[in-house]
Amino acid sequence: MLAFPHPNPPPQAGEVAHRVFGTRGIEYRMLQTRPEHMSVARKPAAFGDLRGWIAALKAQGELAEIDAEVDWNIELGTIMRLAQGPGIGKALIFNNIKDYNTPASRCRRIFGSALNNYRRIAMMLGLPPDSHPRELVKIARTILSGTIAPKIVATGPAKENILTGADIDLYEFPAPHWNRLDGGRYLLTYGGCVTKDPDTGVMNVGIYRGMVAGHDRIPILMWRAQHIGHHVTAWHQGGSAEMPIAVAVGWEPSLGFCAGAPVPKGVCEYDVMGAIRGAPVELVKCETVDLYVPASAEIVIEGFLGLDPATYTMEGPYAEFTGYVAGDRSPKPTIRVTAITHRNDPILRGTIEGSLPGSYSENAVCSSIMRAATAWNVLDRAGVPGITDVWCPPVQAGINLLIRMKQSYRNQAKQAANAIWGSSAAHVRYKHITVVDDDIDIHDYAAVDWAIAHRVNAGENDIVIMPSTFGLGLDPSMRKRDRNPALFGTGKWNRVLIDATMNLDYDPDPDYGGARFPPTVWPDDADVEKAYARWSELGLGKPKGASGE
Repeated sequence: MLAFPHPNPPPQAGEVAHRVFGTRGIEYRMLQTRPEHMSVARKPAAFGDLRGWIAALKAQGELAEIDAEVDWNIELGTIMRLAQGPGIGKALIFNNIKDYNTPASRCRRIFGSALNNYRRIAMMLGLPPDSHPRELVKIARTILSGTIAPKIVATGPAKENILTGADIDLYEFPAPHWNRLDGGRYLLTYGGCVTKDPDTGVMNVGIYRGMVAGHDRIPILMWRAQHIGHHVTAWHQGGSAEMPIAVAVGWEPSLGFCAGAPVPKGVCEYDVMGAIRGAPVELVKCETVDLYVPASAEIVIEGFLGLDPATYTMEGPYAEFTGYVAGDRSPKPTIRVTAITHRNDPILRGTIEGSLPGSYSENAVCSSIMRAATAWNVLDRAGVPGITDVWCPPVQAGINLLIRMKQSYRNQAKQAANAIWGSSAAHVRYKHITVVDDDIDIHDYAAVDWAIAHRVNAGENDIVIMPSTFGLGLDPSMRKRDRNPALFGTGKWNRVLIDATMNLDYDPDPDYGGARFPPTVWPDDADVEKAYARWSELGLGKPKGASGE
């Protein structure tokens, strides 16, 4: 939807509609000065546990069960990556994993690729499967600001088996060697890592990659600017040598969706999961640490994260979400496992990380929704007016942000970019921000490309560089030294704003009827309707994009 109305001086509140063009033809859109309310009814869905979610996917034809034997070493990860496609592949469950397929095997199945498809995200959110991603972003905005507190229960299926001491053996679980260049077998790829603030007691649930480094050791990759990093700093400053941690692996889809999302600091992800499912998350206390995990989780790993660098073990590299191998092999903070609890015949939840053109990971597709929703909420809280859409294309998982706005004054795009970059949500995302007018469909790259081509003038400050800010330490475009979390705590980005809006510094031009930009070549409405009225007569088939369609 690229819109080409005559670009008049700043529009006034109360305008109702204009044309929006794109590669799909013209569409007529209602305009508002504030973000729209969601227009699709939502029916929150609580699946109960991972098995309930798998059953729901199977019922909708969204699950592929693989019964042939598959090797955990390289083969499984390769199959999962090839099967996911650009958001079109099915969720996968592997029922026959080499070396883990006997009746005596503790864990025999791996499930993944469940949320790399917008249909399945819509199912999780209680929306119709064919909902447009724009609707998913709108509902995600409300979820991030709405909470339902969890409920503590005495016990649950996660306690069916309890392993401590010499019984702990991480190698009893089929952690794949996902990619040939990975530094080892990664057990933690889509588990919810639970930590808490030692002062407030508020828990955080995040996703951090974790590699098996021994029968009871898991080094993880984390950054000091993340919420887990805030907790590490607080525990360390309080004099602790270790921080309690628990990892819940395999539960309802909202666990991974929220754990990988930029939930505001001080808000517990369990509360947001409750908002998604429309019911409290039932939590049970861990066996060896003072933390709580979903009572029906498939597998729970408990322990303590070492804060002393002398306790770190080697981790990495790993095929990261950027689509590149990242996070060099180096000593990382390590979980000393003190207990493992799991359901009978547990299912290991895993994911193949890393997106490339034509192959979208779960992280990428989920990030396209939650990173867009978070940015929109940041803009709203900062008082930036006229935002009508925000989007992160899935292939790059929120590194590039697109903002669609109805301008009220000049340099409004710069205000929007500064609001985003000044927020904690920008720590590992939003390196590049492109802002377009409200006549551009940001879900159509051809439209965005057209706006950049013809509305950007670098000599008029339409391209702005914000140098040497904090940023993602996994970005291969940075010098290797700047990617060192132990040295700097975070990466270093030079951020860029591309202001592809029509420049309101330009004077209204009487040759353009008082507009600042010339008219486009699109026909007048009356001419369009007249032509479409003859479309069938002319043998051109059904008209596309006519008003009322």
